[in-house]
Amino acid sequence: MKLSIATKFNLVVLSIFTLGFVAAGFIAHQLLAESARQETLQNARLLMESAKAVRTYTSKQIVPLLETQLKYEFHPQSVPSYSAVENFNYVMKAFPDFSYKEATLNPTNLRDRATDWEADIVSKLRSDTNLQEYFGERDTPTGRYLYLARPLQIKDAACLACHSTPDAAPKTMLDKYGANNGFGWTLNEVVGAQVISVPMSVPLERADAIFKTFMLSLLGVFGFVFISLNIMMHFFVTRRLRRLAHVADQVSMGKFDVDELSDEGGDEISRLAQSFGRMRTSLTSALKMLGE
Repeated sequence: MKLSIATKFNLVVLSIFTLGFVAAGFIAHQLLAESARQETLQNARLLMESAKAVRTYTSKQIVPLLETQLKYEFHPQSVPSYSAVENFNYVMKAFPDFSYKEATLNPTNLRDRATDWEADIVSKLRSDTNLQEYFGERDTPTGRYLYLARPLQIKDAACLACHSTPDAAPKTMLDKYGANNGFGWTLNEVVGAQVISVPMSVPLERADAIFKTFMLSLLGVFGFVFISLNIMMHFFVTRRLRRLAHVADQVSMGKFDVDELSDEGGDEISRLAQSFGRMRTSLTSALKMLGE
């Protein structure tokens, strides 16, 4: 099957566009997904710093105020981890998909006991004490979540007053939580992890929307360029070549009275028309000389 120049041109352009479209789509999707991931991670870090600020505030300003009362009644509000979790619970009323937990392998308050996947994170942080931040993604029944974890390391020897042995712990604390959990901690030990879980659904949906808009825009731009190229191809190449081919056919059949070709311009087709015009003139002169 013989194909015209316009058809061959369109096939080449379509092939190039298809490859470019697929490559651009792949790269754009990867960049947008990474952007969504970084946005989610940044939100998690902001929440983590908020929890850290609550812990610091509690240990520096609340604990000294309640130190005397702890001899008579234990107030969990004096525990930095308890304050951080309670503060985040208020945040969760506005953002119920977010979560914060001070996951501990051997907690005093059993609500802080690490689940299986949280225990794996704690083990990772315990095995590498230089690792100050660890993050990843996990699938849940409600969607994909990004988690950010930082180690809970005993750096202050004062913490061991409540967590070394039951005998050293305040009696009021033992009355509330018992003597079976939260003891045996040692200085510089990683006993747990602060774990923030942030849903990725919103940034991923936004990334998908941007991706679809980008691809549709790219498709629209290609359609415009494709049509423009075909119009230019018709006026500057195809139409002129068809005219040249028609004149050549007429001359080949001895019809020398066909209209002259326009040779205006300095492009290749114009030069071809000029050459053909000279050839027709020479051929006409030669035939007249033979007929004399």
